Amino acid sequence: MVRVRRAAPAVALILSSSLLCACSGGDFGRTRADMRNDDMHKWIGAEATASVGVAPSQFQLTDSERQLRDLAYPLIEPPHSRPAWKAVFGDYQPSASPWRQKVVFDRTAYGRALIDEPHRSHASRYAQLTDDVRDDLTRFEPFFASAIRVIDLDRKRDASMKYMTELSPREKADAVARMQENSLIVQWVQICLEQRVSSYRWALERLVLQAPDGMAAEADRLISELAAQTANPPVAARPYIQRPLTTRG
Repeated sequence: MVRVRRAAPAVALILSSSLLCACSGGDFGRTRADMRNDDMHKWIGAEATASVGVAPSQFQLTDSERQLRDLAYPLIEPPHSRPAWKAVFGDYQPSASPWRQKVVFDRTAYGRALIDEPHRSHASRYAQLTDDVRDDLTRFEPFFASAIRVIDLDRKRDASMKYMTELSPREKADAVARMQENSLIVQWVQICLEQRVSSYRWALERLVLQAPDGMAAEADRLISELAAQTANPPVAARPYIQRPLTTRG
């Protein structure tokens, strides 16, 4: 009986800790359903415009614009290479746009995180790299299909403003700002895809150097496929700003 009484506080502590973990994040680091909302990625457009000094549009997002932002987020967040248990508290983080002066792209960061992860075999590192590249390839077509639709609708919006009566300066400014915002989001994804290709190549080169394996051939094939698609996107957003990006590595 004494042992049971002594163990009770410990059991209670373990149970309470488990409940706290369950409340903090979803399964395997995914954002909990009750933490999501329709406009959870609206910040992407606001960050893009703010980083280049453009006033944000006050228009509400259309369904197509909301989908564009939802599909953009997995491609602009840094690719991860870490076990699921490290993300048990959830890892949703807004990202700074590439036009921020202080943003420095480090092409070695992904590879170093992948290779330096303790207790991971070289085979699992190759598998993780392959999975990450394949995930990007899977996301590529849906995002750009959405981008094509949004950019096309923006062209029609731009053309229609010439024929509108009593268009106020504020309405015109909001419409122009939204078109710029959508264009910047597409450019942001294009930049991030180029950076991902660079990061994946660096990681593969170091894996081959440290642990040569036949699995490298499949990873190289997928990276080359992603690079080819990135170099020839199905839609090119009209450049709004061109600023050289600082890279390291």
